[in-house]
This record gives sequence, C-alpha cells and structure tokens, in this order.
Amino acid sequence: MDAVSGLGQARRVVVKVGSALLVGPDGAPHADWLADFAADAARMRARGQQVLVVSSGAVALGRRRLGLARRALTLPEKQAAAAAGQSALMRAWEEAFEPHGAACAQVLLTRDDTEVRRRWLNARATVETLLGLGVVPVINENDTVVTEEIRYGDNDRLAARVAQLVGADVLVLLSDVDGLYTADPRKDPAARHIPRVPRLTPEVEAMAGGANAEGGVGTGGMATKIAAARIAAAGGCATVITLGSRTRPLAAVEGGERATVVEPATTPAAAYKAWIAGSLAPAGALVVDDGAAQAVRRGKSLLAAGVRRVEGRFDKGDAVLVRDEAGREIARGLVRYEAADAERICGLKSEAIEGVLGYTSGPLVHADDLALAAHAEA
Repeated sequence: MDAVSGLGQARRVVVKVGSALLVGPDGAPHADWLADFAADAARMRARGQQVLVVSSGAVALGRRRLGLARRALTLPEKQAAAAAGQSALMRAWEEAFEPHGAACAQVLLTRDDTEVRRRWLNARATVETLLGLGVVPVINENDTVVTEEIRYGDNDRLAARVAQLVGADVLVLLSDVDGLYTADPRKDPAARHIPRVPRLTPEVEAMAGGANAEGGVGTGGMATKIAAARIAAAGGCATVITLGSRTRPLAAVEGGERATVVEPATTPAAAYKAWIAGSLAPAGALVVDDGAAQAVRRGKSLLAAGVRRVEGRFDKGDAVLVRDEAGREIARGLVRYEAADAERICGLKSEAIEGVLGYTSGPLVHADDLALAAHAEA
C-alpha cells in the first residue's frame, strides 16, 4: 500500500495533530493552519470518508490562559492548564470546522477507556454514534484527572489506541519531518527517506530510536511514532507519518508528497476477531437455540430471543462462549449485558427488553463483537 491509495481508499481515518501545529509561540491557536486542515478533512468527508482527530494542545493553550510561566509545570499545574485549555482547544476546532457545516464533539479518554473492556465498549459506542451522526470526534487524553502512572504517555500512542478502538483503516501521524529516514536528515545529508515499511523489524525500530530520535513532535519523536505504528499494525491499521506543517497535509500526501507508510499486519476486522477468539478468557456462556445458532453462523448478532440459558457470572464487556443446546461452541463474543440482566431477558424479543430492564444496549452480543469457532463457519 502507498500513502496516496491508502488515504484515498480508507473508510475511516484517525489523524493525530500535535501541539506544535496547533499552538503558536505566543500560546494562541494557529487559526490559519486549523482552517486549512478543516478544509482538508471536509474534502475527505465529502467523498464519504470518516475523519477522527486526536488533538494535543490543551495544556499549551491553558498555560497562556492561566498566565503560567514558560517552565516545567508541576502535575497539578499541568492538570489545571489542561482544564483551562480544553475549552479553548475545542472552540478552535469548532471555529475551523463550522464553515464546512461539520459539528465537532469532545471525547476525553484515559488509558482505562481503551484497556478495560467494559469502558472500551462504552467509548467505542459513543464514538460510533458520533460518526453515524456525521460529527467529527476531537479526542484528547483527559489530562485533568490522569496521573503519570496511568497516562498513555503521548498522543501518538493514544491515537494508535483510538485507531484500534474504532477499527480505522489508516492512522495519520502529523510530524515535523516527512517520514522515517535511515539516519537523521538534519545531521546526515546522506540519509535516505523510507517511503514504505512492509514490516516493523528491529532494524526499523533502531532507526527510529537512534538516528531519528529527534524527528517528530512530542516527547519521544520518531520513536514514539514507530511504537504507535506497531500498535496500529497489530489492529489492522496502516500508519502514515508525514510533515504536518504543509498546507492541507492530507491532500499533500494524496498528491504524492513524501510520507512513510507502515503497513498493517492484517485487516481491522480480522485483528479484532482474532483478539476476541484467542486473547480473552471467557467469563461465562450463552446457550442458544437452533435458530440463533444458525443466525450467528451466518454473521448475525445474537439476540436475547434466541438465548435459552445463561451460565457463569460476567459483567458487560466480558468475553463469553456461545454454545448450542448440544454443548458445541459456536462462537466467542463480548456481551453487552451483565449476567443477571442477561438472565432476565432470555427469550425476550428486542422491543421488550427496555420494559424489563429500564434500558437497552441492543443485542446480547453484536455481530461485530462475535468471532466464530473454526468449525462453526456456515
């Protein structure tokens, strides 16, 4: 895959934008850059693509608003600056996208939101709903509440986790260099640009962690971007690393400007299904009738109406087995109800669930969250 075709054909794109692009030396937003980027994203949205933004900048904007000196901030000062700056950051994004008729929505995440399954499901459902409504999610780490022990560490890593969360096809990391080089191009005129990385090897990582350590905005430079690309690749997502300071950087990549593409190891859907099938210990089981078993084998969601029995004690978001009445495993999936509520709605039609529980989370296990057993293919 090259950067041009990758960006042009992607259904869903996550773009990470760092503070250096968003905030000027005076601590104010780069309004012109934001306007150009929003026009760039609007062009992609107009052809049916979904764009999510992972945005730094809250602390930098909040520092100016609170009058904090240009020095290293204590953790409480950093959290206060994030609290003061997040509203300014969202206002800047809203003003940039408003001329294109696109609404923005703030999504603040902590590491637990992408590591704890129940919170992961909730975060994904929220973002999916926003995208379905045509909204541009603007995502940042919730710096007002996280501590150093529970941080993502940098927004490159956060962006990669978001790409996994939403099953993105391409992750774009906007940097202050136009990709990965064999050596630091600012120090070695013989350094070669690497346009394509089919597989992340120790040699590639050594380039990023050594000669390219200063390349790229953020705390870790190119090394953090390659680490993020590894996370994304495992989730079936390609990564594009390119120069962010260009006018309309996404269009520039599609126009053939330099970038480095790190190819994915698989597809987003296959990676997710493999994770469900092989990486999670089941906390219980749902025993289903023949009709539900056949529906699941055909790739349909598991509805409460087809469930005959609930086994085990599990919470929303836990992995469960799906078995037929003869005890054969059909699939594994992430359940959307805790065990007690699942028992209460066994055999009920979907429209009756809210009347019993007072809420509904849709099917017991959505088709997207089901991985068929190897012998259960229809």
